[in-house]
Amino acid sequence: MNYKRFVIYQGTVGMAASMIFPFYILLIKNVGTSYSQFGWAYGIFSLTAALSYPLIGKLTDKAGDKAFLLFYSWGMALILLAFPLAYEIWHVYLLQIIMGLLGAVQKNTEKTVLARYVTKTTAGEEIGNYHVWTSIGAAAAVIATGYLVDFLTIGSIFYLASLIFAWSGFIIMKMEKNTSLYNVE
Repeated sequence: MNYKRFVIYQGTVGMAASMIFPFYILLIKNVGTSYSQFGWAYGIFSLTAALSYPLIGKLTDKAGDKAFLLFYSWGMALILLAFPLAYEIWHVYLLQIIMGLLGAVQKNTEKTVLARYVTKTTAGEEIGNYHVWTSIGAAAAVIATGYLVDFLTIGSIFYLASLIFAWSGFIIMKMEKNTSLYNVE
């Protein structure tokens, strides 16, 4: 995997995720009747992720990082299309279970890619630099989405984020399987 493309990929998925996660509480509030339902929805998301990490870790080692990053990108692209259509709280809970699984795929695979390819003696510096660029993309997305929500509907933000996740899948498809992270393409 090429480091520059991996950072671009992670920055892209970070931007797409940052577009929806701060704002989807508004969508849930429109579907549910209380903030406790948001608590349940996020709890279900977190619990699903926690319980799926061991299996995802084993499968990632067998299938490869690229396959799981691709699964995450396109899975998120598809699931975000369903969020604006949710009109019952149980729809949101079901979507949160799927997003918990996908979130675990992303977090686990991101860390395995970094663990596999950073130099042990400079791992802290390399990972720190990696987080600078991915965090800048996420911050820009949150700020820009705040303005977009003023002009568009909440649902349209999910559709836009879905397109960005789909695009990130094409970025990951162009990456070589498990070559050195620092190879120049």
